[in-house]
Amino acid sequence: MGPGEQLVTIAAVLLGALTTHLTTFIMERSRNKYALLTRWDDRKIDAYEGYVDRVRAGIFLAVQLYEHREGLRPSGKPESDLHEELREAARLRGRAFERVMLLGGDSVVEAGHELNAEALAIDWQADGRTGGTLDEWRTRHRAAFRQINEFHEAARIDLGVQASVKGEKHRQRDLVLPSSRRDGDTAGTSGA
Repeated sequence: MGPGEQLVTIAAVLLGALTTHLTTFIMERSRNKYALLTRWDDRKIDAYEGYVDRVRAGIFLAVQLYEHREGLRPSGKPESDLHEELREAARLRGRAFERVMLLGGDSVVEAGHELNAEALAIDWQADGRTGGTLDEWRTRHRAAFRQINEFHEAARIDLGVQASVKGEKHRQRDLVLPSSRRDGDTAGTSGA
């Protein structure tokens, strides 16, 4: 084998080694990028789920306080305790939303701001800072649960979930109330 053939062989070996190294580097980089994206998606799911859970927990505490204050369903707790529980729920909702703001995209954060506004309106009517009728109370709840659905939709898009829960196949839901409450009777409980 002559010197020219040896140089071609050495060049081919070096080119093969370089190609193998580059291919391995690119595949490892791609794998690390995918692992990082998956890790962030897991954290986003936790943040989004935790936030919605805090919103719903606060709404249910607001219902308990509102029903107690309005004499619809007295609680076994003093009203001051109910107020304190609602304040703590609002604080925890705020903390959960901070995680959403750190991890979520623009549309998710904006949907969260809208949901926070609806949840605050419920809190304020529940604790007496704003007045309102039972119908207004129910309207606030409908708006809040619509905003929860909007938040879910924005979160699904942000996470790359292809399916949707909007449109004709997922019709609009209303508050579930006993028939006597739907007909305007104010006795019993409000349905939130």
